[in-house]
Amino acid sequence: MKTFGEVLAAARKRRGLTLKAVAARVLKDDGTPMSQPYLNDIELGHKGPPSDGMIRQLARVLGVEIEVLRFYANRVYEKPKGADPEPGQIVAAYRAFRRELDKKPAKKSTAKPSGRRGG
Repeated sequence: MKTFGEVLAAARKRRGLTLKAVAARVLKDDGTPMSQPYLNDIELGHKGPPSDGMIRQLARVLGVEIEVLRFYANRVYEKPKGADPEPGQIVAAYRAFRRELDKKPAKKSTAKPSGRRGG
């Protein structure tokens, strides 16, 4: 399975963005931009995923669904403010999540058009 850094690097390259460009658009909790070396370390797997706030910004900058980045960061669920969910809700949610991920991907059709001519 891919790492968080690999997913991040692939998304950045798909968008044609440099490390410097992405780092400048993602702010740390203190309001200063993320450093280019820090982002590089994350992509190379030398550092773990950043804070949830930075993951949200990375998703926006890179055009990646936040849920995808959270999955690879091992932070699938961002707990809402307020009351905790009931244990039964947690179990049901994780079981539904696993069922969806355990599904076999649909095979793409490799059949070519027959090329027969009507007549």
